[in-house]
Amino acid sequence: MKLRKIFTLLDEILVEGGRPVEPTARIAVVAAVIENPWYGQGFVEDLSEGIEATASDLGALLAPRVLAALGTSAQAYGKAAIVGLAGEIEHGSALIHTLKFGDHFRSAANATTLLPAVEKRAGSGATFDIPLKHITDATIRSHHQSIEIRLADAPHEGEIIIALAAAAQGRPQQRLAALSTEE
Repeated sequence: MKLRKIFTLLDEILVEGGRPVEPTARIAVVAAVIENPWYGQGFVEDLSEGIEATASDLGALLAPRVLAALGTSAQAYGKAAIVGLAGEIEHGSALIHTLKFGDHFRSAANATTLLPAVEKRAGSGATFDIPLKHITDATIRSHHQSIEIRLADAPHEGEIIIALAAAAQGRPQQRLAALSTEE
């Protein structure tokens, strides 16, 4: 894995809807900007070699960092893969949609649900929203949220941004009834 940079963000929400948020709502993001392991190879039929060489190392790198940035246990989480313009969306998907990657985060967060994800191809500076859901029950509406991210200098055409996000709580001031009330 050729790593160019690591980006860390902590979003702390103190007021929502004109009312204080107590405790402060926290969402952390850690993103790695790596060289696309398939860059310059043309169409690669079998992506397994790049997955084996990269996915687990990325998960092991990012999972503890995002939880450390959050500073507390996670209640919601998500992931992203943003592929530079010379790559395929499938390249990002290959790295994040494998247990070799996701199990690092699930284990570190004591989570059981699938990680919600976003994948897209974009140039440097593109914005993307990382979706988050509850770590053990994806039907808990209060934890359905997202965070918008932008790295000014990434991804370059032959790079991929791989990011993890963790929230310490659901949406600030959430007021929706439980899904079970509509069943």
